[in-house]
Amino acid sequence: MNINNKKRYISFLRFKRDFQKYGLEKARSYELILHWLNNRLSRSQFLLLSGILVGCTAGLAGVLLKTIVHNIHFFITNKVHFEYQILFYIIFPFLGIVLTTSIVLTIFKGQDRKGIGAILYEIAQNSSIVSSVKTYSQIVQSAITVGLGGSAGLESPIAVTGAAIGSNYAQTYRLNYKERTLLLAAGATAGVASAFNAPIAGVMFAFEILLTGVVFTDFIPLVVAAVCGSLLSRILLQEDILFRFHTREAFDYRNLPYYLILGIITGLYARYFLMVSQKVEHFIKGLKMSRLRKAMLGGAILSLLCMLFPPLFGEGYDTVKAFTNGNTNSIIENSLFRYFDIKEWTIIVFLICVCLLKAFATSFTIFSGGNGGNFAPSLFAGGTVGFLFAVICQQIGFKDVPVSNLVLVGMAGAMSGVLYAPLTAIFLIAESSFGYDLFIPLMIVSVISYLIAKWFSPISPELKSLADQGKIFTNQHDENLLFSLHTEDFIDRYSQTINENASIEELSDLVKNGNKNFFAVIDDHKKLRGILTLDDIRPYFFNDENDLTLTITKIMRAPAAFIHPDDKPREILQIFDNTGTWSLPVVDQQNIFLGFISKSSILMSYRQLLKGYSN
Repeated sequence: MNINNKKRYISFLRFKRDFQKYGLEKARSYELILHWLNNRLSRSQFLLLSGILVGCTAGLAGVLLKTIVHNIHFFITNKVHFEYQILFYIIFPFLGIVLTTSIVLTIFKGQDRKGIGAILYEIAQNSSIVSSVKTYSQIVQSAITVGLGGSAGLESPIAVTGAAIGSNYAQTYRLNYKERTLLLAAGATAGVASAFNAPIAGVMFAFEILLTGVVFTDFIPLVVAAVCGSLLSRILLQEDILFRFHTREAFDYRNLPYYLILGIITGLYARYFLMVSQKVEHFIKGLKMSRLRKAMLGGAILSLLCMLFPPLFGEGYDTVKAFTNGNTNSIIENSLFRYFDIKEWTIIVFLICVCLLKAFATSFTIFSGGNGGNFAPSLFAGGTVGFLFAVICQQIGFKDVPVSNLVLVGMAGAMSGVLYAPLTAIFLIAESSFGYDLFIPLMIVSVISYLIAKWFSPISPELKSLADQGKIFTNQHDENLLFSLHTEDFIDRYSQTINENASIEELSDLVKNGNKNFFAVIDDHKKLRGILTLDDIRPYFFNDENDLTLTITKIMRAPAAFIHPDDKPREILQIFDNTGTWSLPVVDQQNIFLGFISKSSILMSYRQLLKGYSN
């Protein structure tokens, strides 16, 4: 048997072993083929194939969701007479949030973690293992919320769906943590790329937000996933659904003052948007009512806002396209402002109200029970701010104001400040507008907005909330590996204990017959009184003089610190470093002794996890 045939035979035996071990008898035919390919292909080849499959699947999910929502919006805004549209604006947004909340409570058992924070949570807390339910739950929820008028975006739900697809694919083929995280990010990348038809922006999104601090040597799966998602979007979606802007002016360096000022304005607006979001979230969480009633309240507020200002209905991309196409009057035609004499000041007042209220509409949509993200709202708000700034400049008397360009770079500025993602914003608008010559103004506005946001808060409020809860780390991605470790797993439940009233002879027997170096001294109620080590005991056991007054309470000492079961592994390691010890007792809130925990056990598990991540 030559070497090649021998390798094929060994591969066949491995596949046969896995076939029996993992119950592949029930697997679908395509899963059997992929399992076989996993055994035959090299790691890089299989990851490349995986990136294509995950990218296509996530891309199709994005196309499906965008198509459903577009058709609902088209029916409401184009097929219904104005008087009935007003009625729909009152009913549908309310119905969307209430229906979404009802579905979450009844079908998905109240599990409604959503947004980009949900992906980061799964990477840090759950070893990049995402529930299979999220492969479809986000589509269902966001289609109802945004389709019926929720003032939020579809991109975050699409990203979560893609992440779930990538994670579950990796779980099916038993890939390790690093590969699982890579495919999770590839799925999210493909989702974003399909939503905007912008593959480079999708890749930037993965590196800038999801994989901060991680260096992947084989990032090709991310690229091919983004390309697949973007291609499917381009092939299957109609032109009016695509996030495309064909009208813009050529870049003129003499317009730099406009961009500098707009960067400051969008940065301040992004801060306003985030502050309103935090206030609304705090307000809704503080209400003493059921989730369904909160949804009804949020839905009622949203419906009122949409009735008064129809651009707040849904994602709002059509409004931004109207800005760039010069079709401004169509924005007001479907609102109550149509009954006023439409002049420049009417448009300015209307757009100021829209900008200020967009933050409230989005926040009530998301936090009262709807499902959506801040991608579309930040882009809509930024485009509106940019157009408003251009109109005001024209009214003041400035000539040759680059209106379309200010709309486009305003979108990038607001997105950069809201999401803390300047690179994603820059490439997203550049790709969507075919405006690669706009890189300079895009970079100026996005960076200024981002720096202003960072000046107010070093990390985005969404991530800060998770960090404050101890869910993720925000400085080093590798440290997030510690979150996949659980304190409960490191407690030695078989630690040796001795009663504080026991005799020295009993302690001597415990030392002789036991195999531990640490002993917990407890009372009759199992509460910790102190600890003993062999070093503490040795001077008394090997002393020729017998001290008849010697008791355990005289030998024992207080521990350097206590560990509680709800302490995080990283916090425990910090306690070990501060105390200079290698073993500490674990007690509950009533000081009941639970066992000892050692620093070496945590470090060993962390190293094993890090090794698996690096392989």
